[in-house]
Amino acid sequence: MAAHNELGKEGETAAVSFLQKKGYLIRHTDWHDGKKDLDIVAEKDHTLIVIEVKTRRNDKYGQPQEAVTDRKIRHIVSSTDSYLNRFEIDLPVRFDIITLIGERPPFDIEHIENAFLPPIW
Repeated sequence: MAAHNELGKEGETAAVSFLQKKGYLIRHTDWHDGKKDLDIVAEKDHTLIVIEVKTRRNDKYGQPQEAVTDRKIRHIVSSTDSYLNRFEIDLPVRFDIITLIGERPPFDIEHIENAFLPPIW
C-alpha cells in the first residue's frame, strides 16, 4: 500500500476513535456501493452524520478541508442518498469534515460540524 494510503487509513482510524470518545455511534466506515463511497457514517442525538476525513502530513499546501470541493460534495451527497435508501433510514442528516494533520498518530484533529449543506440540484 502506498504511503499516502496508509496515512489515510491511520487518519480514518484516529477519526473513528475521536468520534467514539465524543459519544458517536459508528454505523459504517469506508462504506462502498459501486462507485458511491462514504468515509464514516455515524449517529448521535437522532441525527445521521456523514463524515468526510482528510488527512495530510502538513498544511504546506493548504488546509485539508480545502480538498472537499463542490464536486466532492456532490459525490458525498449522492452517496448519502444511496446509503439512506439502501438502509431505509429516515433521520435528519448532517455533513461534517474531520481533518487530521501529522506524520503519524497522534494527529492534530479538527472536527468541523455542519461543514456543508447539500447543493440544490
